[in-house]
Amino acid sequence: MSDSAAACATLNQSVAKLSGVGPAVEKLLAKIGIRQIIDLLFYLPMRYEDRTRITSIGAAQVGQRVVIEGVIELADIVFRGRRALICNISDGTGVMALRFFYFSNAQKNNLRRGSRIRCFGEVRFGARHKEMIHPEYRVLKDNDSQVLEKALTPIYPVTEGLHQARLRQFIGRALALMRTTQLPDWVPAEVLTELGFPDIDQAVLMVHAPPAEISIDQLNGGTHPCQRRLAFDELLAHHLSLRLLRERLQNDPGPVLRGTGQLIERFYRHLPFELTTAQQRVVGEILHDMDSCRPMLRLLQGDVGSGKTVVAAVAALRAIECEAQVAVMAPTELLADQHLRSFEDWLTPLGITVAGLTSKMPAKIQREALQSIKAGVADVVIGTHALFQERVEFANLALAVVDEQHRFGVHQRLLLKAKGPAGLFPHQLVMTATPIPRTLAMSAYADLDCSVIDELPPGRKPVQTVVMSEQKREAVVARIAAACAKEQQAYWVCPLVGESEVLDCEAAEVTAANLQSELGRLSVGLIHGQMKPAQKERAMADFVAGKIDLLVATTVIEVGVDVPNASLMVIENAERMGLAQLHQLRGRIGRGERSSTCVLLYKPPIQGNARKRLEVIRGTTDGFVIAEEDLRLRGPGEVLGTRQTGRLQMRIAEVVRDSDLLPVVQRAAERIMRRHPSNIRPLIDRWIDAQGQYGGV
Repeated sequence: MSDSAAACATLNQSVAKLSGVGPAVEKLLAKIGIRQIIDLLFYLPMRYEDRTRITSIGAAQVGQRVVIEGVIELADIVFRGRRALICNISDGTGVMALRFFYFSNAQKNNLRRGSRIRCFGEVRFGARHKEMIHPEYRVLKDNDSQVLEKALTPIYPVTEGLHQARLRQFIGRALALMRTTQLPDWVPAEVLTELGFPDIDQAVLMVHAPPAEISIDQLNGGTHPCQRRLAFDELLAHHLSLRLLRERLQNDPGPVLRGTGQLIERFYRHLPFELTTAQQRVVGEILHDMDSCRPMLRLLQGDVGSGKTVVAAVAALRAIECEAQVAVMAPTELLADQHLRSFEDWLTPLGITVAGLTSKMPAKIQREALQSIKAGVADVVIGTHALFQERVEFANLALAVVDEQHRFGVHQRLLLKAKGPAGLFPHQLVMTATPIPRTLAMSAYADLDCSVIDELPPGRKPVQTVVMSEQKREAVVARIAAACAKEQQAYWVCPLVGESEVLDCEAAEVTAANLQSELGRLSVGLIHGQMKPAQKERAMADFVAGKIDLLVATTVIEVGVDVPNASLMVIENAERMGLAQLHQLRGRIGRGERSSTCVLLYKPPIQGNARKRLEVIRGTTDGFVIAEEDLRLRGPGEVLGTRQTGRLQMRIAEVVRDSDLLPVVQRAAERIMRRHPSNIRPLIDRWIDAQGQYGGV
């Protein structure tokens, strides 16, 4: 057996083989993804603490976590609103109060006046002295020669019942085994040499037991060379897993869609506008993909109003010309309805049958839609997640268009594969109006080719954005009255009251009633997520027709709604919304000939990230600039959306901080796939839990 194989055999044993790990502890470790001994080595600290030196009480700063040592001058139980044990300790430079809300009699008796104590905790402001609440402590015996920690102390994410000290013991035992067996390094030596990275053993040992002389700020910032080495490995594993997913998907044959182009030319002649240069370029990329026997896997990015839907319609026409079906999937009923209207307006005059399918449709209409889909009568099927249902059978599905990609997970998207003809994987076009920063796209969408519509249609005027205190609400209402008197229309977006959609809707109803009272003869409408589909459709139809002057809405209008005459939007409590959401909402106006204004009302005072967000959104309408700032402020998981966060919940890598590694990761992945393919699977297994792998990769 080779040294590498022997190391794998030892470290891949169950954690139950370690001393102190019984069945109960084994279950606790499994909860945090630790099942084998090697998992302990790659269960990495989230931060570090310095317990290698004693700080004098006088020098201890509020907010610091430090070790102090002194003599107990006072120990007493006090009742100041809440029962607590207070110990005052002194070291000659000052006094520190230790406060315990939970304590036993034995603990109280142990903390006697005159005893010497060493403790560790966060320094806070106290009533009379600086204080620590529930510090870790040890009462020192006479002539106690206990030494301080020799290395910085790692702090790990833990689960209930598993304490830091015990987890550190298990990791220490795994490190001892690693020293005797040597950890297999799946990144080729020539790559490490080029990058100047340490070997895997050195990196793992350092992150678990960093010497006291290493800068704790550097460690907590994740910039030490050993941390960078591990971050590189993790990014590489994620990138390779997505590349394997892409290869696996494209190993399945896709339908070859080579049309004459006559149907698309007829479509162009019926359009009241010409496609922009960017749209034409993207159409060419998509049609080239669909002409291949490998299934298209393409992400289409385009800012709000850039014309992604019409590009999707062109792709649909290529499939229809080849006597195949198209599925268009949207995340909400409202957006599905919008797409249904657009596709019907564009395609019905060409003799193409467009059908809708959502879970909230009446049963009879659903049955009729399902029959037409199965029989192949419906050329284009537009719906929500209802398209995933087992009972939905297509006669010949060749193209799946997924709108607002970040609302769906990879697994959901892959379910559409089963809807295609036997042995064929439908082409996939996934679209997003939430621009994805290049650094994030390189990490999160390595399984997709990327097309960008980076040009707005001619005539689109930029929206002026104004930030105002809610104290000027009356002036804003007067502005709405004046605009509507000139036959303009407006949106009033209600604040997010809380996590409950019901509460949001109640707020919308109250706001609509108040605005109707203030605006007198103007017609005020209402739309929110709790309304029935028919009610929402009727409200939007009335707004489009001009029967409603002011539409009060929750963020249900964030995507999909297109009303060219709406030129004014007011967003309440804008400081509580994310940049991407504000940008999406603002994109609902500015679609007509008039100049448009978006008013962001905030509740003062605002500070920190809330202030930064409003400054960014006021300063630019460029979706990619906004997305980069959103990524910096919120992180990749939030930018991608809740369904996608699992893809980038990494142990040590951070996409923003480590973005400079991404091009290097791509080059290394190419080399490993060409020269060291046997290293790919072990590297992925090391960093990505089996339950988190994508599409069965």
